[in-house]
Amino acid sequence: MNSSLASNMIRFIILLLAQVTICNNINLLGYINPYIYVIFILLFPVKSNRLLFLILAFNLGLLVDMFLDSGGVHAGASVFLAFVRPVFLKYAFGTLYDHQTLKFGNSEFGALIMYVSGCVIFHHLILFYLEIFNISQIILLLKKALFSSIFTVSLSLLLILLFRPRK
Repeated sequence: MNSSLASNMIRFIILLLAQVTICNNINLLGYINPYIYVIFILLFPVKSNRLLFLILAFNLGLLVDMFLDSGGVHAGASVFLAFVRPVFLKYAFGTLYDHQTLKFGNSEFGALIMYVSGCVIFHHLILFYLEIFNISQIILLLKKALFSSIFTVSLSLLLILLFRPRK
């Protein structure tokens, strides 16, 4: 088994377990929740099989949905994020992504912040739209998406930097 596959399997399991055991029990002010499982989608290798990536994103979201009893909203948001991730990669990293030489461990901190922030905000807008599914509740949707995104981005960047491979 190659090391990239093993590290991605371990990342998948650890993020899923951390999400369902720790993060799902955090509920600040009734609407602020961290969703750190998106780190798996964000850090998945760029050069890998796209179909496999979409299937893994779906399975990760589905497993989170099973633990939260949330009816598929996490699976939908995860697949949608995995599908549009190349747009965020191109916007944040530019030519590194174009030439397939992108390594998240060696990337510039500003580009990493832009990438993580954009992806998390997009994921949360889709997630909470699917959860609320009522346009008359747009203020609640935006409030939940904004505050949960701030918390998730902060926690995600902290975890990514903490477990970043040493140069």
